[in-house]
Amino acid sequence: MTDKFADNAERIAFAEKARLLDRTTASKALFERASKHLPLGVASSFQAGDPYPLYVAKGSGAHIWDVDGNEYLDFHGGFGANMVGHAHPKVVEAIDRAARTGTHFAATTDVTVQFAEELCRRFRLDKVRLANSGTEATMDAIRIARAATGRDVVAKIEGSYHGHHDTVMFSVVPNADAMGGRDQPLSTPMSKGIPAGMAQWTTAVPFNDVVAVDRLFSDRGSEIACLIMEPVMMNIGCVPPAPGYLEAVRELCTKHGVVFIFDEVKSGATIAEGGAIERYGVQPDLACFAKAIGGGTPAAAFGGKAEIMDVIEHGAAQQGTFNGNPLVAAAGLAALTEVLTPDAYDYLGALGTRLADGCAKAIAEHGLPAHTVDLGAKGCISYRAEPLTNYRDFLETRTELYGASFPWVVNRGVFMTPGDEEQWTISVQHTDADIDRYIEVFSEFCAALDA
Repeated sequence: MTDKFADNAERIAFAEKARLLDRTTASKALFERASKHLPLGVASSFQAGDPYPLYVAKGSGAHIWDVDGNEYLDFHGGFGANMVGHAHPKVVEAIDRAARTGTHFAATTDVTVQFAEELCRRFRLDKVRLANSGTEATMDAIRIARAATGRDVVAKIEGSYHGHHDTVMFSVVPNADAMGGRDQPLSTPMSKGIPAGMAQWTTAVPFNDVVAVDRLFSDRGSEIACLIMEPVMMNIGCVPPAPGYLEAVRELCTKHGVVFIFDEVKSGATIAEGGAIERYGVQPDLACFAKAIGGGTPAAAFGGKAEIMDVIEHGAAQQGTFNGNPLVAAAGLAALTEVLTPDAYDYLGALGTRLADGCAKAIAEHGLPAHTVDLGAKGCISYRAEPLTNYRDFLETRTELYGASFPWVVNRGVFMTPGDEEQWTISVQHTDADIDRYIEVFSEFCAALDA
């Protein structure tokens, strides 16, 4: 029996990839130049492409232009960092003002304190420390949890990404043959260069599985310093928590003295003004933030309960030359207080629902094995008919359909994240017309798959 969608996806992917290469010759040339000095020709391995990535020249509002001069509507959003859009006047003004009075001192400034105060207010934290990336935030939060508990083992969710420090580079994107059983997922390293002995300090449980957490804590609770999780899994599309799941895990962490850490690097300030903490009403012991909190600059933070954060005052190291940098703090403060206001979230919510509903309509019309997820400024299309609940569900998605969709939308002026595990990010500078253009392009793709 033939699979019409698979056959058409193969044909579409072949034609659209060839077209993409034809219209990005300047990106190809820059790739060849960059590869002489940058591994894979990029500054981060996540930016790599096959056979080369698009290289961006500039951005304005909800639009970007590549080095070939092609214009795109940006739904990539810098992996979710650009909810304010590009060159937002309020953020530009804040950066300009900071640059004119000094970009770095390695000393705390007034604007740094204001930024910390806003983060605590917005995310209901007692105390916060600043960092420069999501990786640093999760690394520091785990160290603080270990110091506070006197325990060493870290529990995480199977298939989740929490940055590229060694402790959390286990069970991130394990292949089916390297996952172990559902009841005992293996701690498989994501990268070469991680000492084999590190595996003893990290263990994984499936998302949305309270029984698995209860079993792990009953067996090893006295060893476990923390459980770190994205309250919405966002490295396999968007997988919301099942009703009652976060509440039950919160209770188990309290019962066993395990520090509960939310990784809100992607969900913080995107799925609600107060992130997942606000949206789901569950308060972790610590929470980590980056991306959208910085208005497009490299801002990050972690914080939570005072009694845990105060171990920093008693021998737990948390430091960094650029932590609280005044230029970054000024941009973040402007983004959170002047751009991402309550009215902005109403606007983003309406746009997100418009986009998800429009794409869902096209999926239903053409009978595609896919579904949409709507989480305010965040959302996604996953190529599996049934909603995902965990990483093992993600392994059932139709990757060949995504492989055809990416060059299709890019060739029609929609810039998206280069992976079937990612999602869209809507900015305050997107319009209804921008959303409708995305829906139009995606609807045409669905029709081509169904031809």
